[in-house]
Amino acid sequence: MNNLDQKINTHFAGLVVRKDLVKTVKGNAIVPTYVLEYLLGQYCATSDEASIQTGIETVKEILRKHYVHRNEAGLVRSHIKEKGRYKVIDKISVALNDKTDAYEAEFSNLGIKKVLVDSGTIKTHPKLLVGGVWCIADIEYEFKEEKNAIPWIMSALKPIQLSHFDFEGYGEARRQFTTDEWIDLLIQSIGFNPELFGKRSKLTQLIRLIPYCESNYNLIELGPKGTGKSHIYSEFSPHGILISGGEVTVPKLFVSNSSGKIGLVGYWDVVAFDEFAGRQKRVDKSLVDIMKNYMANNSFSRGVETLGAEASMVFVGNTQHTVPYMLKHSNLFDELPEKFYDSAFLDRIHFYAPGWEIDIIRGEMFSDGYGFVVDYLAEILRSMRNHDYSDRYKEHFSLSPDISTRDRDGINKTFSGLMKILFPQGGASRDEIEEMLIFAIEGRKRVKDQLMRLDTTYPTVHFSYTDASGQSRTVKTLEEETYPQYYKKTIVEPEGLLLQAESIELDFPKESRDQAPVAAPTVKEQHQIFQENQRGVSYDSLFGHYLRGASRIVVTDPYIRLFYQVRNFMEFLETVLKYKPIEDEVAVHLITTEDDCKGEQQKENFEKMKNSCDTAGIAFTWEFDETGTMHTRHIETDNGWKILLDCGLDIFQHYEMNDTFTFNNRLQQFRPCKAFEVTYFKDNNT
Repeated sequence: MNNLDQKINTHFAGLVVRKDLVKTVKGNAIVPTYVLEYLLGQYCATSDEASIQTGIETVKEILRKHYVHRNEAGLVRSHIKEKGRYKVIDKISVALNDKTDAYEAEFSNLGIKKVLVDSGTIKTHPKLLVGGVWCIADIEYEFKEEKNAIPWIMSALKPIQLSHFDFEGYGEARRQFTTDEWIDLLIQSIGFNPELFGKRSKLTQLIRLIPYCESNYNLIELGPKGTGKSHIYSEFSPHGILISGGEVTVPKLFVSNSSGKIGLVGYWDVVAFDEFAGRQKRVDKSLVDIMKNYMANNSFSRGVETLGAEASMVFVGNTQHTVPYMLKHSNLFDELPEKFYDSAFLDRIHFYAPGWEIDIIRGEMFSDGYGFVVDYLAEILRSMRNHDYSDRYKEHFSLSPDISTRDRDGINKTFSGLMKILFPQGGASRDEIEEMLIFAIEGRKRVKDQLMRLDTTYPTVHFSYTDASGQSRTVKTLEEETYPQYYKKTIVEPEGLLLQAESIELDFPKESRDQAPVAAPTVKEQHQIFQENQRGVSYDSLFGHYLRGASRIVVTDPYIRLFYQVRNFMEFLETVLKYKPIEDEVAVHLITTEDDCKGEQQKENFEKMKNSCDTAGIAFTWEFDETGTMHTRHIETDNGWKILLDCGLDIFQHYEMNDTFTFNNRLQQFRPCKAFEVTYFKDNNT
């Protein structure tokens, strides 16, 4: 175990599991993660390897004996008959038979129906009435000769979810972790390896948890396929339900006028719509209308009476186009069904999560470290739904008066949710509060900016905040920073304005014409700041114009040691080659440090690079700094420029370098960046 895993086990003993165990025990059991982790939490919530192995075998045996596979349902029913009583793990739903005045259960995999359930069980577990709940149940068999008699009897039922927890203990243990450690613990609890995500990407993942801890929170996430958008809502918590966007009706979601039976929003904390996008999907207009009222007022009515509910609404779907394409030709809501492509509906959304910033899930992204048993974390989050943390920034910051009430509500609810997730015990610093506030503003601004493209009657809003000293800061979305030539365009603008914006891109030299205009084509002294997950950045756009005309370049970077760092340097040499006249030669000298473990491999890699450079007109040399005190990272050229790099050449987030068939591997401008800064200044002594 690493230091974080040891710390997790020390302060949350018995409440965490090693996340790779889920795959170990799952086999061919088609059950949600929280069901498996419930069982793992009973037998494997320890750091002792021997106990873990024993627990794994126990859980496997429980699943083997008691989980009902559909194709073995007949065999299990035979076991119940022959033994008289048998324990099963299955998804159970209950309905009221008004002809017999009795509650009747249906077992999803076991295939038996009309099993009598007493009223006390329904009062204790009302979710059995809507959508079904995974349970461990004891089933008895007693044959009766009476006509229509049901031989199945449910003698015991226990939903698979945590029965109690200590919130004060949770808050006290949180104080033992730094903010970064706590975020990594939460990311591991979701199942991902935090080392492969930047801070912004981690926060985007954690945004998905807000509907569980914030009542009546409306979230949308659109992005490419395979980024795990729906995983949290299907696998994470017994308090959320994931339904297909085309499989819901007004009675099922809200209330049935004929029976008076309340729908999903009355029983679940989170109702998530999967595969929500799709222009051609048929949607009931009355559903959209009642949903708009519910999302705005937390209540709904079908003409009989007005009812309230606290369920948060989540909409996830796939995009078919890239972000710049959508910004140029339509807007970021472009994929929604026509009936939901409605400014009044969209204005009710509190946060638009940028799904395009999240990498497609790869096997290496999953964690083998320790995280909370997800059911435990789900109960903790649920317990905070009635708390309000939205005012915790007001001691330090105030929102611009230009921001409307609806925009302000969206920002406040997102901020409140993030604070509950990251600082349940309080104690956030001013800088941490500011970071959460900026993120919350950006998510609501993304909604409003797209609405203004759809409907020009919306007034322009200046999304900014002011600190206690009176200094104001404007917040921009990452798309606004990356694609400024398209972002401000509205759908109804005349084509001439768009053509004018396009002409800006055409002014760039041929070498960078296929890239986003990140760096100015004319060299000048300047300081540039790049946000995490920003795309369109490359060594060509950062350095190319400054290297043009140089005959000697010195790169100082202590971290050109590991394979990916050496590869970064090779790509820098490619930029030197692109901007060097073919008839000229350039000397490139690298000053770095020797790797303690793989120094010979490092030298071998440099020698291979030298041999390649010799054939391309680049004289490559290197030296190792022996002082051990080198920390600065910069590039110096004999044409008078010095470029300071706070991250060196290590500006890209992790990507799959062995996959030849991804543009992330082939072209730098498709890779998401880390947050970094670059300073260019003229060295007159050169």
